[in-house]
Amino acid sequence: MRHFFSTRVRVVLVASVLIAVVLAVISGLTGMSLPDMFVKGVLSPIRTGASKLTDQAEQIYSYMFRYEALAAENEALKEQISQMQDDARVADSVSRENDRLRDLLELTSTNEDYKLVDAYIYSWSSVDYTSTITVSKGQNAGIETGMCAITANGEVVGLVIEAGSNYAVIKTVLDSSLEISATIAASGYNGMVSGGYFTGLDGMLRMDYLPTNAVIRNNDQVVTSGSTVYPRDLIMGYVVDAGFDDTGVAKFAVLKPAADIDTLEQVFILTEFNVG
Repeated sequence: MRHFFSTRVRVVLVASVLIAVVLAVISGLTGMSLPDMFVKGVLSPIRTGASKLTDQAEQIYSYMFRYEALAAENEALKEQISQMQDDARVADSVSRENDRLRDLLELTSTNEDYKLVDAYIYSWSSVDYTSTITVSKGQNAGIETGMCAITANGEVVGLVIEAGSNYAVIKTVLDSSLEISATIAASGYNGMVSGGYFTGLDGMLRMDYLPTNAVIRNNDQVVTSGSTVYPRDLIMGYVVDAGFDDTGVAKFAVLKPAADIDTLEQVFILTEFNVG
């Protein structure tokens, strides 16, 4: 046992001497003292690791900062786009209103006897054969039941059937219960126009009681014949088809309505006109 320990001691001593000799040689070659060599040998890997960690931290910080900047820029762009879309909608609305006012000016300059009240539509109702719209003005603006509603172009929209103090309900030309005396402008043939729901022509108008020998052409314009409710020559629609009714005696014509009821924004109520 003593021999074993003495052998281990000798090995340790020899190894220590060899290490000391190697370190001394390295020290002589590099000019560094043994403590310097120890410090550099221990701290150098630590410094390298710390440097890498610092670089990674800087990269992560740079990425996070850039991400936040991009997110903020994205939100700013979204707000700008939203504002541009709002501006475009306002511009479109103003443009459409200007177009209506120009058309209305032409209509009233041609028909100086017309007294009109403008009103915006805020609801639509269409169930089976009925079709109505509700507008934002009523009796306070001089609107009463039995008055005619038209567009700025002089196209028939319908008839006021109810008037409150600040609203009015208009039965549109698409309603099958509303009948209007009309004339094919080019030929002078007279008939009655109503909504075509009952005859399978939903969304269209039908002109009945035309003479058997009437010559009816596509795109013929149909206008009001004139009455105490509807002035003459208001535009009802345009012929797209024709045929004989069930009796085979009278003809009928299918009309595309001049006023696009579903897309209307504003109507004009005829509160006064000269019956001629």
